[in-house]
Amino acid sequence: MNRPHIGRLPAGPRNSIADVAGVSVGHCTLADGPVQTGVTVITPHAGNPFTHKLPAAVAVINGFGKSAGLVQIEELGTLESPIALTNTFAVGTVLTAQVRHAIARNPECGRSQPTVNAVVMECNDGYLNDLHAFAVQETHFEQAFAACSADVAQGSVGAGRGMSSFELKGGIGSASRIADERYTVGTLVLSNFGKLPDLVLDGRPLGRELAARGACDEAPEQGSIIIIIATDAPLDARQLKRLAVRSGAGLARTGSVYGHGSGDIALAFSTAQPGALLADHLLDPLFHAVADSVEQAIVNALFAADSVTGRDGHQRVALRDLLHEDSMT
Repeated sequence: MNRPHIGRLPAGPRNSIADVAGVSVGHCTLADGPVQTGVTVITPHAGNPFTHKLPAAVAVINGFGKSAGLVQIEELGTLESPIALTNTFAVGTVLTAQVRHAIARNPECGRSQPTVNAVVMECNDGYLNDLHAFAVQETHFEQAFAACSADVAQGSVGAGRGMSSFELKGGIGSASRIADERYTVGTLVLSNFGKLPDLVLDGRPLGRELAARGACDEAPEQGSIIIIIATDAPLDARQLKRLAVRSGAGLARTGSVYGHGSGDIALAFSTAQPGALLADHLLDPLFHAVADSVEQAIVNALFAADSVTGRDGHQRVALRDLLHEDSMT
C-alpha cells in the first residue's frame, strides 16, 4: 500500500513544515534499551525570536497536557522562542535549556529586558521509554537546536522516538499544502494518540482491518498529539487561532475522538512581515490546507516510523512493516 496524498491541494516541494520559508527543524534522538526518547526543536525563523516576535495562537482541543508557555501566547498572541517538543517528564529540563539559550543570545533577558516566554510541549512516551530515567538533559535541547535545517527527518526521531499512534509506532510527521496558489501552510505533529480499530487512512478503515487479524489493546486511549502550524499568510493572532482550531478536522479524519486522557494541542504562527492582513472571508483555502496537512502529517508519521522495542521489552510495530507482511502473504 502506497502512502496516500491527502486532499486535493498540492504539497510544497518538501511536503513539510520547512516549505514555509525560514522554518527549520532539528532532532536529538536517544535510543538505548529502555531509553527511547528525545527532543525536537522548531525554529520559526533564522533570526532571534526574542527580539523578532511572530504572531501566534493556541487551540486546546483536549487539555490533558503539561506544556509550558501557552498561557502567555494565549494572552499576548506572540511567539518569542523556538518551539521544543519532548516527553512529559522532560518539560522542566528543556524549559531551563530554552531559558539559558535565550539568555545567551539576549544577556539582559530577565534584567533590563523582560523574561522570555519559552515554549515546550510534550507527549507521554512512557510505554516505550523509561520516564523514570530522566534521560533528557539540557544539552539535548542544544543538540536539537544546532541540528535545525530545512531537511525535516520524520518518524522515530527526536521527541517522536518513543511515541505510539493507534497502537503502532508513531512519532514525528510533517506536511505542507499550498492554499489559493499564494500561501503555504506547513504542519508538524508529535503523534502519540489513537486506538488501532479507529485508524482511518485516507477514508479507508484500515485499523478495523488490521485489528480483525490480531488482538489489540482494550485499554482506554491515553495518548496525545501536538500540532505545530506555520504559514506565510499575513494573519494576526485571532486569525491564527481560527487556523489552529481547524487542525481538529484533520485529526478527526484519522480516527481520533480526542479521548479523555489525550492532550491534543495546536499552536499556529505566521512568518509574514507586518502589513495588511488577509481578510477573513479569504481564509477558507487556509482552513482546507490546515486540515489536509495535519491529516497528511499524521499519515507521514505512521509511514516514516521504524519499529521500536523499549522499556520492559515493550514494542511498537511500524505500519509499513505490517503492510509489508501483508503483501508477502
